[in-house]
Amino acid sequence: MRNHPIVSQDEWLAARLRLLAKEKEFTRQRNQLSEERRALPWVKVEKEYVFDGSNGREALAQLFQGNSQLLIYHFKWVSSSNTEFSRDFNVSFTPEEGKGMVFYNYEHRKFPLTEAPGISVFYKDDAGTIFHTYSCYGRGLDAVNGAYQLLDLVPKGRNEADLPHPMSWVRHHDKYDDAALEAPEARVSA
Repeated sequence: MRNHPIVSQDEWLAARLRLLAKEKEFTRQRNQLSEERRALPWVKVEKEYVFDGSNGREALAQLFQGNSQLLIYHFKWVSSSNTEFSRDFNVSFTPEEGKGMVFYNYEHRKFPLTEAPGISVFYKDDAGTIFHTYSCYGRGLDAVNGAYQLLDLVPKGRNEADLPHPMSWVRHHDKYDDAALEAPEARVSA
C-alpha cells in the first residue's frame, strides 16, 4: 500500500473535487460506451440449443420465460461438453484447449485456468426469432459484480498485486478450505 499524504480538510476537499470531475467524465464516457454496445449488429441464432435448467431440459427460447431479453452469465470450463455453444459464443470447452491455447475473449491465448466467466446477451423478437447481441469475458465483467465496485472504493482496492493472477481469491462456494483466504481486506457495513 502506498504512503498517503495526510492533509487538511480543505486540501482533501480540493483533491476530491478534482477526482469528482474525472468521475463525472468517466460516467459520461460509460454512458456513450453503453449506447455503442446497444448499437452493435446482431447475429441470428440458427441452431437449437438445449440446456439443463431448473425445469429440466430447456431450449434457449424457453430460458426467456416470456421476456424479450436474456442475459446468461456463464463459465468457460475445460470439458468436452457443450462445444457447439462454445464455438458460437466464444467460450472454449475441449480437453485439447485445456492443455494449451484456447479461444477466449476474442483471441487465442494460453489459458492458465480451468474456468472463466462470461456473459452472453440475447434478444427474442415477437416472431420468436432469437438474436445474439453481445458477449463479454474476463475483466470486462467487473461492472456486473457489485463486490468489485465496492472493493474499488477502499484504500487497498482488490488487493490483487501479489496474487498469482487477478481474481485468484475468488472461489466457488464449495472450493474454500479452512486456510486463510487470499481475499481483499474490506468490510462493508449497512
